[in-house]
Amino acid sequence: MSVPTHDARRAPFVSVSFARIVTASALFALATASLAPVAALAKTPPPKAVLDASAVAAPDRYSADAAQQIFAAGGNAVDAAVAMAFTLAVTRPDAGNIGGGGFMTVLMDGKPYFLDYRERAPQQATRDMYLDDKGNLVPGMSVIGHRAVGVPGTVEGLWEAQQRFGKLKWKQVLAPAIRYATDGFVVEPWLQQRHDTAAKNFAGKTNFDAYFSNLKAGATYRQPELAQTLSRLAGDGGREFYEGRTADLIAQQMYGHGLVTKQDLMQYKAVWRQPLTADWNGYQVVTAPPPSSGGVGLIQMLKMKADLKQAFDGLELNSAPYIHLIAQIEDRVFADRQQYLGDPDSYKVPVDKLIDDAYLAQRADEVTPDEVPGATPVKPGLGDALPEKAQTTHFSVVDKWGNAVSNTYTLNGDFGSGVVVDGGGFLLNDAMDDFVTKPASANPSGASGVEVNTVAPGRRPLSSMTPTLLLKDGKIALVIGTPGGSRILTSIFQVMTDLFDFGMTPTDALAAMRFHHQLLPQKTIYFEPYRPITGELAEQLQAKGYMLEGQSFNGDVQMIRVQGTTPEPAADPRGVGVGRVIR
Repeated sequence: MSVPTHDARRAPFVSVSFARIVTASALFALATASLAPVAALAKTPPPKAVLDASAVAAPDRYSADAAQQIFAAGGNAVDAAVAMAFTLAVTRPDAGNIGGGGFMTVLMDGKPYFLDYRERAPQQATRDMYLDDKGNLVPGMSVIGHRAVGVPGTVEGLWEAQQRFGKLKWKQVLAPAIRYATDGFVVEPWLQQRHDTAAKNFAGKTNFDAYFSNLKAGATYRQPELAQTLSRLAGDGGREFYEGRTADLIAQQMYGHGLVTKQDLMQYKAVWRQPLTADWNGYQVVTAPPPSSGGVGLIQMLKMKADLKQAFDGLELNSAPYIHLIAQIEDRVFADRQQYLGDPDSYKVPVDKLIDDAYLAQRADEVTPDEVPGATPVKPGLGDALPEKAQTTHFSVVDKWGNAVSNTYTLNGDFGSGVVVDGGGFLLNDAMDDFVTKPASANPSGASGVEVNTVAPGRRPLSSMTPTLLLKDGKIALVIGTPGGSRILTSIFQVMTDLFDFGMTPTDALAAMRFHHQLLPQKTIYFEPYRPITGELAEQLQAKGYMLEGQSFNGDVQMIRVQGTTPEPAADPRGVGVGRVIR
């Protein structure tokens, strides 16, 4: 559902041109006409704080510092979130971005909202654009270089959110990012390692190293062209990215190589959608609707586990019998995901049916402790995943007035497509790889795709990003999210159940072991390097018929639990994030 939100602040170009033609006498008349009603209005008292403090859970210290500065200036959760997002575009070029897209789940004045600023396919995109003349996928075309780029949505999303809900001026929330781009930030060793790996993939194919070759551990890294871009946005508003000089630079970068045009940019709009909500464990879950698959999948997992309470009673967390039952739930979630989920603007997604209590109870009845993994193929439940990268970033915010933001955004792969906008200094996404690039085939990650997520002009690719809020009696109780591709929903599910089903503290819930299973490849349990599945547990799972496979990605959950009036932020120990209470 699209909610119109545009006002005079959304049109800086129009207002500038209008000012040039208004006469002095007209200006005087407008000013004097407005004096009386303004003088008559009583000053609105500031809202009363309902929490002891504000808090953030951020993927790096720079973005946490930016939020602290915004709160000190009187900003709210949305102001802080937008400042964090722009800061991460500078200090986390591997995933933070202005050339990508994402989702934002918001609680403002007690009401939940969801903003979809996911990338879109260019108008020149076609279903088979990544296939050769024999119908085979051209290696790397949807991942590296100009043709991998979808129309970016991040700037429009952040602009839309801040103009609708922010308290501060737009320039104020961009100021920390501009400072980091101008003065630089100190590069951590892990960021250089990610750069070095990505640079090998991009070598000779993009202009990546022309901009990022100096990303060395211990060095102060400055980005003057990015600083100029951010300054233009600060001065002219978010639509400058889509209609002004920055749009021209993107179109020039794409010309002759990619499909994104200035017309694509001018047509891009973020969309306010109805968030998904569900009752669970005495709380209200507020999460991401399509084109995210994550919210549907998270609700399905939470409800099916609750329906199976008797089967889970007495099972030790992350024991072999426990993992076996969770794996069967995940089979059914991913079967529905591949069959039914896509861009709701181009396909009618049966969301209500997929999260219906009776339907999920029926699916839960199919789960049994003695099921043999892979013996009977699991099918979608209503009738008859996708190549998604883990290199995303997430942050969580609450303010002292009880407002909250859960934001997940991405370039898709590490450093996106590897294409930097010359003169703009920022990377562009490779979000086109989140479509089914070879229709009617299984993708490299093993989660098969169907026609609902094939490439089409203007379509948004399916995502697993799942920025989520939990409410108790209408008040914020939890803000949570993570990067991780198709692992996002299973990671959030595990942390939430560790918190509420097993009574863990936020710190302990984040440190607990996590695993992943999906419909395909069958019988495969993925484990993480942080808490690998080894020894007796590995033997027990293998005896049940599972194959165990390690993965390099750990996850990076950023979470804030609110107990009474006290926010408790916690950052995933697998990453370098910061949980900070801000008074």
